[in-house]
Amino acid sequence: ISERYSKEYDKNVPQLGWSMSKSIINGLVGILVKEGRLDIHEPVNLSIWNSVDDPRNKITLDHLLRMSSGLEWKEIYSYPSDANRMLFTLPSTGGFAAEHELGIKPNSEWYYSSGTSNIISMLIKETIGDEAYLNFPDQALFQILGMHSAFIEKDASGIYVGSSFMWATPRDWVRYALLFYNQGIWNGERIIPENWVEYSSTPTAGADIGQYGAHFWLNAGENANTSNRFMPKVPNDMYSMNGFEGQRVFIIPSKKLVILRMGQTPAGNFDFHQFVGEIAATVD
Repeated sequence: ISERYSKEYDKNVPQLGWSMSKSIINGLVGILVKEGRLDIHEPVNLSIWNSVDDPRNKITLDHLLRMSSGLEWKEIYSYPSDANRMLFTLPSTGGFAAEHELGIKPNSEWYYSSGTSNIISMLIKETIGDEAYLNFPDQALFQILGMHSAFIEKDASGIYVGSSFMWATPRDWVRYALLFYNQGIWNGERIIPENWVEYSSTPTAGADIGQYGAHFWLNAGENANTSNRFMPKVPNDMYSMNGFEGQRVFIIPSKKLVILRMGQTPAGNFDFHQFVGEIAATVD
C-alpha cells in the first residue's frame, strides 16, 4: 500500500534486524520439524548436556522457543551482562549460553533470553551437520522466498547468531512475514508445518499478559482479561518480530496487514501503539 525511506536508505539497503532474527530461527526449526528431523516436545539432547545426570536434559525445544528453559540468564544491555558478553566478547554464542546452569524447573517461568536462540542455532548445527548447516538458511528458506539480500552473521565457532545478527532489505523482511501471514505456504509450496503459525502465535504459559509465543511477540492479552495487553488499540491477533532498536514487523491477520518499521530509535521513544493502531484503524 505504501513505502517510505529516509535519506541514504532505499529498498536495496540491507538493515540489521537485531532480535527480529529470532523469528527467523523459528522458521528454520519449523522446516526441520516438517522434515521430521526435530521434535519440539522431546529433550534437545545437546552434546554439552549429554550426561545422564544433567538436569538440563529435561529441556525441550518448545521450552527454548518459548523462553521457558529455566536456564540462568541475565538479559540486560546497560552493563556486561550474559547477553552482551555472549554477543561481543566470546567465540561461541550457543556454547556460552548452553553452559549456564538450570536455575528453575523448565516451563515454570517465562524469561526473555537471547541465549536460548543461539542454543537453538547450535542445536540445528548438531542436527544437520556442519556442511549442511553452512547453506541451510539460504537453501531452505531465503532463496525459496526470494530473500536474496538476507544473511545471518556467524560467531567465531561457526554458529549463526540467530538471536541478533541477521541483515536483510526491508522488502525481504516483509517476505518472511508474508510466509507466516500465508500460514507457511509460499507460491503453493508448504515451507513450514501445518499449524506451525498457530503454534508460534499461541501465548506461552508464563507470559502473564500473553505477550510472547514461540520466538514471536504477541498482543493476545491476559487470559481472563484480553483488554490487558501491550497494544490495546491493535487487534489481539497481532503478532510481531521485534528488534532491539525499534525494528518491527507486525502481522495482523484480521486486518490482512503486514507492517514493517525499520527506524532506529532508543527503547521507549517511539509510540508503536499509535503507529500500528492508526494504520489498522484505516483498514476494514
